[in-house]
Amino acid sequence: MALDDLPDWLPGWCLDQLGTEPADVLFQLRQTSAVFGLRLADGRDVAVKTRADDGRAASCVAAQARLAERGFPCARPLTPAVGVGALAVHAEEFRPGGEVLHGDSPDVAVRYAEVFARLMAELTGVTVAPPLPNPRWVRWDHADGGVWPAIAFLDERDQSAVPAYVVDTADRARRRMLAAGLPCVLGHADFEAQNLRWHGREIWAVHDWDSLAWQPEAALAGAASGAFASAGPPTLAPIESSEAFLAAYQDARGRAFTAEEQEVAWAAGLWPAAHNARWEALHGDAPVSGDALRAQAAERLRRANA
Repeated sequence: MALDDLPDWLPGWCLDQLGTEPADVLFQLRQTSAVFGLRLADGRDVAVKTRADDGRAASCVAAQARLAERGFPCARPLTPAVGVGALAVHAEEFRPGGEVLHGDSPDVAVRYAEVFARLMAELTGVTVAPPLPNPRWVRWDHADGGVWPAIAFLDERDQSAVPAYVVDTADRARRRMLAAGLPCVLGHADFEAQNLRWHGREIWAVHDWDSLAWQPEAALAGAASGAFASAGPPTLAPIESSEAFLAAYQDARGRAFTAEEQEVAWAAGLWPAAHNARWEALHGDAPVSGDALRAQAAERLRRANA
C-alpha cells in the first residue's frame, strides 16, 4: 500500500495527534477493524487502528493504556480514541515480532490459561466505563428478542441455513448463563492464539484490545477456555483442554470457582462456538466450529447443567 492510498483524513490526523505525518506504509490489515502500520517522518513506527464508533473504543483504549503502563505485554497506546466521522481512531506503539503458539493440547491450554489469569488480575485494578455492547461473538447477554443478538448483516441472511443443534446449543447455554446473575468484570473476550505472540515460553504481546467485554469472570474464562487454540478459522478446543485451562486459571488466580461458576464457564465456552457455527452456515463456509460443536455440545451442556 502506498502513501497515496491512505484514507484522505489519516495524514492530517497523524499530524494533529502525533505531531508528524506518515513517511511510509508498513502494512495494512482489515478485519473487524482496519489497522495501518506507519513509519512517521520522525522515524517512529506506529499502528493506527480504526473501527466503527459504537461507544466501546474509549474504554478499551484506556484499559489497554493502564495495562501497558503496568508492564503487561501489550502495545502502549499513544493517543486516546478519537472520533473521525463515524469512526473511532487511536494510535499505539508498533509491537512486532513473536510467534503464534499453536496446538490445543492440555499442556498448551495451561500456558494460555496462565497468561489469561495474569491479564484478568491486572484488569482487576482498572476502572473504566463498561465497554458495552459486548463483542457480538460473546453477546449472549443481549436484550434483543430471540436467541441471537440483533446483528443486521447476519440477520438479513437465510436463517434456515443454521442447523437446529447450533440454535438449541446457543439457547441452552445462554439460558444457563443468564440464570446465574453473577457480577460482571472487565476481561478480554477474543483470547485466541492468533491474537497472542510468544518468545519461546514467554508471552511477548497480547493484541486485540478492542475485544474487551463486561461479563462475569467465569464466563470470560470459559469463553477463553474454548477459543484459545484458534489460530485460523475459529474452532472449539477439546473438552480435556478446556478442563485443563479452567483448572490452571483458577490455580493462577488463587480462587476456586463455585459450582455455579463452573457451570457458567462451561456454558460460556459454547456461545462463541455457536456464534461461529452460525456464521459458517450463513456464509457457506466449511463447518470448522460447527463440527466441533456437534461433537462436544452434549458433554459441555451436561457440565453446564444446561
